[in-house]
Amino acid sequence: MSTTIEIRNIIRRFGQHTVLSDVNLSVQPGELLALLGPSGSGKTTLLRLIAGLDFPDAGIINFDKDDALGRKPKERGVGFVFQHYALFRHMTVFENVAFALRVRRAPKSEVTARVNELLKLIQLETLAGRYPAQLSGGQRQRVALARALAIQPRVLLLDEPFGALDAVVRRDLRRWLRNLHEEMNITTLFVTHDQEEAFELADRVVIMNGGKIFQEGTPIDIYRAPADAFVHEFLGESNKIPCIIASGIVHVITGGETGFAIGTAAAPNGKATAYIRPHHVLIRPSTRGAWRVSRLTSTGAQARITVTCNDIIAESVITADAVVESGLIEDATLDVTFTGGTLFDAEGKNPIKIAALKPTLAQLGTGTR
Repeated sequence: MSTTIEIRNIIRRFGQHTVLSDVNLSVQPGELLALLGPSGSGKTTLLRLIAGLDFPDAGIINFDKDDALGRKPKERGVGFVFQHYALFRHMTVFENVAFALRVRRAPKSEVTARVNELLKLIQLETLAGRYPAQLSGGQRQRVALARALAIQPRVLLLDEPFGALDAVVRRDLRRWLRNLHEEMNITTLFVTHDQEEAFELADRVVIMNGGKIFQEGTPIDIYRAPADAFVHEFLGESNKIPCIIASGIVHVITGGETGFAIGTAAAPNGKATAYIRPHHVLIRPSTRGAWRVSRLTSTGAQARITVTCNDIIAESVITADAVVESGLIEDATLDVTFTGGTLFDAEGKNPIKIAALKPTLAQLGTGTR
């Protein structure tokens, strides 16, 4: 049966340093929730508090309305998987998975049946007699997960479980873990600083920084509507362009003066900063264009184009095929259109969407033919 977790007004300090500051969070039964944020944001500390490996200075943690803080770690029914596996090197795969069951003095027949069931689940039943040193990183992480699942936990906690693995193995394990979670339906929290990992795995994402929760929601909702400039920047690359708004028109500031318009926004008059994703920077080769390609680099299937106009710098991402088809090269001149973006005020708050300008007839007539 899946468990609801209620976290209320959690504070954790280490000396004069506040690691968690009035954190409030609800995790629904069977939910796969990602704690996403930079190093030092308090993600792992929160996980340790839930597991009972640390204790808060103030606040409440409930499992299904029962006080979890009043229970010892082994009484909470929590499975914990660490980044670096923490397997017993002198034990075989079978013995590692069986360890927690034996500590709880489970009958031998029950231990054997449960371990064999889990080894089949993680697709390592043929490696039961091997030692951790004889396994790959991905195999060790699966053994660590099986060991955490052996006690049939109410809650599963994963602390950067794929951080020590190479990119290909991480990708494969993410898919495997998502399928496993859908099959087992255990309330799961995992810590990561990898946006792609969080978005691919999680039902819901919680963005943390400086010991506080900045935003929570589905991956799509957070990416499309970041609450502030920090979240926008953390969730992917952005072009930051100083702007001034006048009568709903967003103008860039170039050379200290009001320059060309890049869009419209229902924003008050005054200065702001536009955050524009590279895929919202639309480029077209044009002999009369005001923009110039200052750098062109290939990342495989995509190409990254750095464009400049006076002191304005922006990056666009297009397909490598589009670069070849258009004949785009460094120092080429361009027309650039911003197809979307978000305005933030001087404090990085109060997001307002930017709508693309409707092209004029003259603009429609420019470009390579």
